[in-house]
Amino acid sequence: MSPLSRRTFLASLPALAATLLRAAEQLPAQRNVRWALSAALWRNLPPCPLTSILDIMQETGFVGIRLTGFPGILERYQFTAARLHAELSRRGLHVVSISWNGPLADPAQRQPTLASARQAMEFLADFGANHLVVFPPNRRGDGPVPEADFAAVCERCNQIGELAGELGFTAGLHNHLGQMVQTEEEIDRFMARTDPKLFGLSPDTAHLHLAGCDVVGVLDRYRDRIHFLDYKDAKWTDPAPFPAGVLPPGRPPPKPSPNSRFFASIYDLGDGQVDFPGCHRVLKRANFRGWICVDLDTARQGALASYQRCGAYVTRVLEPIYS
Repeated sequence: MSPLSRRTFLASLPALAATLLRAAEQLPAQRNVRWALSAALWRNLPPCPLTSILDIMQETGFVGIRLTGFPGILERYQFTAARLHAELSRRGLHVVSISWNGPLADPAQRQPTLASARQAMEFLADFGANHLVVFPPNRRGDGPVPEADFAAVCERCNQIGELAGELGFTAGLHNHLGQMVQTEEEIDRFMARTDPKLFGLSPDTAHLHLAGCDVVGVLDRYRDRIHFLDYKDAKWTDPAPFPAGVLPPGRPPPKPSPNSRFFASIYDLGDGQVDFPGCHRVLKRANFRGWICVDLDTARQGALASYQRCGAYVTRVLEPIYS
């Protein structure tokens, strides 16, 4: 390098450092609240390598991942646990939980269900994680959940919570549309019938909002039982008409369905109707220390752009409240 080129390079270093500092300041701070994303989004996008998902995490500051479809996710991406360890470590990232479910309402499946939950937590423990997100079973029809089924789910979750405590874990229920704990009344009933010392709530703000729940009220009511939660924005939106000219000749457009309406109703943080500042004030009152998963089912501008927008909302709106 010539003397002039060297002087020019050295003169540029302060500006380069300032640019890098500004870029770092735009990423979530990872103080009391640590920020994660869910692998679920990529089930709705064109296939890509798992390393591409990890690269997006690193670039956008969502440094944890909640795995979905365990243990099949490793097979889908042709990864071993050892390789996942290596790729995460190379980028300074973490596995923080698993979206776990099982036949909680079936008494005959008690032992296999508990064994499956144990397997998931032992896998997570190897990655330094300590929380299991538990999804309830699907509803059968549109009516109320049968009492026997609901009671069995509560009993099984207490047993999973007891097992979690033995393993140094916490466990919480993830409310979900179309599943056995969906409405605010069902959430309250579930929480009343599970032991606060054993089992908590891992709420999803979008599913709360779309089910007609008072999102901030639910979080506030159970703030001491929340160890992990999803921030997902939503507003009920009918799917747009299918664009003309994009289907092969002779193929009819897909019919509207509850599923398509749900996906049309999920938004980047700040674009929907969920009161995230109110949620964040609840977490501050609770002195929350843990992971928030920004779980997108829809990425209108692609995964990278959507998580960049969500990260900007976190740093601009939420971190001044509580970080």
